[in-house]
Amino acid sequence: MSEIKEVIMRVNDVSKNFINGVTDNQILNHISIDIYEGDFTVIMGPSGAGKSTLLYAISGMDKISEGEVFYKDKNITKMSENQMASLRSKEFGFVFQQTHLVSYLTLYENILAAGYTNHQNTVLNIKNRTHQLLEEMHISHVKDHLPSQVSGGEAQRAAIARALINQPGIIFADEPTGALNKANSEQVLDLMSRVHQSGQSILMVTHDIRAAMRGTRLLYIEDGHIVGEKQLIPYDGDDVKQREADIQKWLSSMEW
Repeated sequence: MSEIKEVIMRVNDVSKNFINGVTDNQILNHISIDIYEGDFTVIMGPSGAGKSTLLYAISGMDKISEGEVFYKDKNITKMSENQMASLRSKEFGFVFQQTHLVSYLTLYENILAAGYTNHQNTVLNIKNRTHQLLEEMHISHVKDHLPSQVSGGEAQRAAIARALINQPGIIFADEPTGALNKANSEQVLDLMSRVHQSGQSILMVTHDIRAAMRGTRLLYIEDGHIVGEKQLIPYDGDDVKQREADIQKWLSSMEW
């Protein structure tokens, strides 16, 4: 019997329109999907299809035009700005293509500062958690460096640590390897796979098949609609070529 998964995010009939002069452009068109706890969900699709817009809508970073989004049965579309900011600091983690690390803070201070946004935690716990994440991300040796003094891969690993500092319910990642070379991309993806294997829910947007291979569920968006879905077994590093071929075949069926 298949395992029943808990829904962590519910997207109900969501649309997003952008007004450009007198033109009303619909980017998301009445999308309804469930995001499951413990899944590594990947959103793919052609350029301009609405991938990032959907991620921002689900995470509450962008206002939607119609519909509702629920996080653990809480309707986040009805939350005030203060309520939403509190939810993001405690329950959501974010990783972007650009790290958005504070340039005048060290990697250690960047992670620590994010921990302080959750006022329910103690200073000692935040410091201990920061040191733990620095070890897990393999960046303890550069913890006292500024973002400009480390490699792109090290900076992105610091950004992942920052996203994890408050032990969020879900991580939102928008093209997290888009600005990295192949070697750094693989290191970052290995870390994200390890984070997922620890039980972390992840929702990631990518155009990179190597990144998509780490997912357990792929969603394909086109013209503001979810038009395809593919389930994958958790990534373990085995049969990589077969996994890539299966995803390539699925994407071809989507006319990607």
